[in-house]
Amino acid sequence: MKRSRSKQRSAPETPLTRRLEAPAKATPQALFALALEWWNKGERFDIGRMAQELGVSRATVFRWVGTRELLYGEVISSQFEFALNTARSEARGEGPEFIADITQRMIHLIVENEPLRLFVQQDAEYAMRILMSKSSTVEQRNTACVRAALEDGVQKGHIRPAMDLDALAYVIIRIGESFLYRDAITGDPPDVESAITAIRILLTAEKRNERWTIP
Repeated sequence: MKRSRSKQRSAPETPLTRRLEAPAKATPQALFALALEWWNKGERFDIGRMAQELGVSRATVFRWVGTRELLYGEVISSQFEFALNTARSEARGEGPEFIADITQRMIHLIVENEPLRLFVQQDAEYAMRILMSKSSTVEQRNTACVRAALEDGVQKGHIRPAMDLDALAYVIIRIGESFLYRDAITGDPPDVESAITAIRILLTAEKRNERWTIP
C-alpha cells in the first residue's frame, strides 16, 4: 500500500493569530477585578490562589499589591468611594441639609454592604486592623474622599463649617466607624441613627460673622 504524499495543510499563521493563541498576560487591573469578584462573593483573599488563577507568580502579585492587607484596602476604599458618589448623585435638599442627606445615604449604603458586613463578622480583629489602623490606607483614603465632598459643598455654598475641613472629614469618618462597627469594637449593635445625628450636627454648625474660606 502506497503512502500518500499529500500532507494536511494548516491554516496560514499571521501575527494576530499568534497573539490571539498566546495566553493573555495578567495585569494589575485583572487582579483588582478578581479581588472585587472574590469580595462580592464573600471569599477571603488568598494571594497564592489569586496568582494561580491569573497565571502569574505569587511574587508578581505581591509586587503589584504590597500586602494582602493593602489589597483589601484598595477594594474597601473603592466600595466607600462608590457609596459616596452614589449618595452625592441621589441626595436632595439645599445647604447643610443637602450635605447631611449625602452623609445619611452614604452611611446606609455602607451598612447595607453585605460583603463588608461578612468581612467584619469573619474576623473582627483583622477587619478592624484593615479598616481603622494607621497601617492601612482605608481610613486615610476615605477621609480624603469625604474632605473632597466637603470642599465641593463649601465651593457651592451649601455649608460654612465651623471646623477646618481636614479635621471635619477625619471626625466624620471616626464617628461613622465608631457607630457602624460597634459590634466589633464593643459588642454593642451598630447605631446608624446616632451616627447620622452626630454628623448632621457637625455639618450644620456654621461659622458666624466671618467669611468662610477653604484652608
